[in-house]
Amino acid sequence: MAFASIKKWGIEHAVFVGATAATVYGAVTGSERVQQVAKPLMAPALAARVLRRRDDLDAADTVLLVAGLAAATVGDVFMIDPDVDARLRRGATSFGVMQTSYSSLLLRRGARPHRATALPRLGAWAGASGLLHAKAPTVAKTLTGYGFLLGTTATLAADPALAPGASDVAGLPVPNRRDRRSWLGLGGLLFTGSDGLIVVRKLFLRGEKSRAVAEGAILASYAAAQLLLVEGMIELGRRATARNR
Repeated sequence: MAFASIKKWGIEHAVFVGATAATVYGAVTGSERVQQVAKPLMAPALAARVLRRRDDLDAADTVLLVAGLAAATVGDVFMIDPDVDARLRRGATSFGVMQTSYSSLLLRRGARPHRATALPRLGAWAGASGLLHAKAPTVAKTLTGYGFLLGTTATLAADPALAPGASDVAGLPVPNRRDRRSWLGLGGLLFTGSDGLIVVRKLFLRGEKSRAVAEGAILASYAAAQLLLVEGMIELGRRATARNR
């Protein structure tokens, strides 16, 4: 099915893009007020997308996606000021709920882990966990637990079986316009990169400008990851529901 014929982009996408742009701007310029207004709109805009497509999905997929995005909204609010450890821990806990929802949906749609994609993520998780325990013990336990949940989602999203027919590089499906299921692997990879930057920013960056630029990159890659994952999971559910009718 051609890209243009799959339920066109809607007003919710415009809200999402606008909120993302404002959030990144607020992070780079240090305007917390802009982030407070814009950031809580990002995940709800994607939840509106899910609800607009609910007739194409079964009830479980809809509930898992909306629940995950609700948890993401809570996490986004806490993470407006990620330099406060208590807020960082609460944000990571909220995002852990989101990742659990995403992994549950992927599993019920047939995703399974593969060694080629699981081992690099396991190695990155172990390395990040070691650094956190050595340099940031107050948040290490929470972020390590969250990192495991993220790695699970990213590994499942990279399962080539989710996007049959898509070309792949090193086992990772290459996104294409014809099948949004092929967007899942890149979404998981971007999410991993975004959260890896959080660790780098916390442990190694000290200059105000470098930290602001890093925060902008974190938010931009996070937003892209969310869009790719949500659109990919909607398409997974749509095709499964269509087969069962």
